[in-house]
Amino acid sequence: MSGGVIAIDGPSASGKSSTARAVAEALGFSHLDSGSLYRGVTLVGLREIARQGLSGDDPARDLAPETLLRAAEDRGLMLQPDGAGFAAYLEGEPVDDELRSATVTSRVSAISAIPVVREWINSRLRAMVRAGQNVVVDGRDIGTVVFPDAELKIFLTASPEARAGRRISQRGAAVQPEDLDAEAAALAARDHADSTREVAPLRPAEDAVHLDTTSMGFSEQVAFIVARARALFSRP
Repeated sequence: MSGGVIAIDGPSASGKSSTARAVAEALGFSHLDSGSLYRGVTLVGLREIARQGLSGDDPARDLAPETLLRAAEDRGLMLQPDGAGFAAYLEGEPVDDELRSATVTSRVSAISAIPVVREWINSRLRAMVRAGQNVVVDGRDIGTVVFPDAELKIFLTASPEARAGRRISQRGAAVQPEDLDAEAAALAARDHADSTREVAPLRPAEDAVHLDTTSMGFSEQVAFIVARARALFSRP
């Protein structure tokens, strides 16, 4: 198998990143997580607010986009090869764990709605592919904006309850009914923000394959995408 981009889009907690990484490993591609860069810019903003001694706690509101991106470049925000994928580095240190914190998670949607931030990140994602990387990329507008010519586009989703349960389990907590309701509400709010924003809203590409994983096991959904990819890329 040679070359190409596989785009996996979908809402929060739909399993995009874990699925994309597993698909990449099966195909011998690299996994490129666009969300890591958005979270990285958000983390940069939080650190910049602290460095400047500002009273705010929302990088999208309290910092000019130009200041935010200049700080990201000055602090060396980048994705470095890491096994089958890439890891986010900031100031020379890996920060993947910090990127998943509740503080970053609650602020990344606003950051991702800033047009110049999106273009800054998209240019870096495209550069990796131009450099010859064969990738599985996950995000919310990969198949519609970042790589509209991707050879295979998947729109991954699941019911709100299933996504909420998975998100809680990822934290290592037991799934309680009251926690499930609260998490589902938080995901619904994020879905609304992502799908109604003016810049690159969350939506499936017209030629995307829709995959509802509510009642699917993880290995089953990975196998489905891998089979599609192998059939596609093995064509003469």
